[in-house]
Amino acid sequence: MPALNVEFSDRELEDLRQIAKERGTSMKALVREAAAADIARHRALQEGAEAFRRFFANHADEFAAAFPEDEPSVKGEGRVA
Repeated sequence: MPALNVEFSDRELEDLRQIAKERGTSMKALVREAAAADIARHRALQEGAEAFRRFFANHADEFAAAFPEDEPSVKGEGRVA
């Protein structure tokens, strides 16, 4: 499995050691778990943003009717989804 060397300050390393000890796990497992959780969060945010873009595009006319003051001026500007 590929690996990654990560540098931490002395304070960060000490904090990681303490947290790992409190949780009864290794520092390696702690850092990997944190990275995996952030990856999952990032993916979920991307999927949510894409779902919003699709929803907005599918209902653009309804949004335009409900919020006409937010529509671009008629001077050749188009709607951006």
